[in-house]
Amino acid sequence: MKAARDHDEAMIEMLRNDPEFTASYLRTALEEIGLPGGEFAFLSALRQVAQAQGGITQLAKIAKMKREAVSRALSPRGNPTLKTLATLYRALMPASKRKRAA
Repeated sequence: MKAARDHDEAMIEMLRNDPEFTASYLRTALEEIGLPGGEFAFLSALRQVAQAQGGITQLAKIAKMKREAVSRALSPRGNPTLKTLATLYRALMPASKRKRAA
């Protein structure tokens, strides 16, 4: 019998394979940022999409930021600025969706 997969692992696989789902997931997380737990959920969504798209190093290159700054911003204890969040959000949005989402 196969062991159950970790939730993050399953989400990352879905995000890696479906750009439409990725765009919807990011938009929903952003829309719900003001709800209780929304800030944590938004950072979690950004982390999961980053992992699906090649990891923190790849995201840092796309966002033109230092890897350490991206890692710190997306850490569970991160406290990123709005500018940083917007930069990372745009960098993670699938290329086909960037113009409408930005």
